Amino acid sequence: MFPENISGIILAGGQGKRMGGRDKGLVSLAGTPMIAQVIQRLQPQVGNLSINANRNLETYRQWGLPVIADALPDYPGPLAGIAASLQSISTEYALFVPCDSPFLPADLCVRLWHELQQQQAVLCYAKDSQRQQPLFVLMRTDLVIHLSEYLNNGGRGVQRWYQELAATVCDFSGQTQAFRNINQPADL
Repeated sequence: MFPENISGIILAGGQGKRMGGRDKGLVSLAGTPMIAQVIQRLQPQVGNLSINANRNLETYRQWGLPVIADALPDYPGPLAGIAASLQSISTEYALFVPCDSPFLPADLCVRLWHELQQQQAVLCYAKDSQRQQPLFVLMRTDLVIHLSEYLNNGGRGVQRWYQELAATVCDFSGQTQAFRNINQPADL
């Protein structure tokens, strides 16, 4: 059953403001687009994989994966990408990761899964020894109903939504570099 019942979704739907408006998933790091590096790290961990994007859709489709656009206009944040993705997949669980974190842990999915099951939670996200990493998250796909209501009521904060769900956290202390994200040109 594991990991076939988990869909992986790479969140690449942002505006890339800190990257000068560049589409971060398509920015090259060591000669390879970050999206390709994230695909390589995540694909072995999940049953199937998709990309959430709002621009350069044809470019993202070149990786041979389904590309899901936000249903809400004007880039309302990562929860819009999560909601659109949850509506588009058929597995019981979904694992989300950002497109600008090409070093994500090779055991991310299995560790989040075990913590989710152990805590009997509906959503589990990562934290490293320095900070919480809320966009590295495994959740039940039936949360789409609750998330849609949250978004329709003007909610945008990821952590605030997680608090409503009594989410659990999986500790990845000692793996801080695995969660390093490339937000601006200097990070390259």
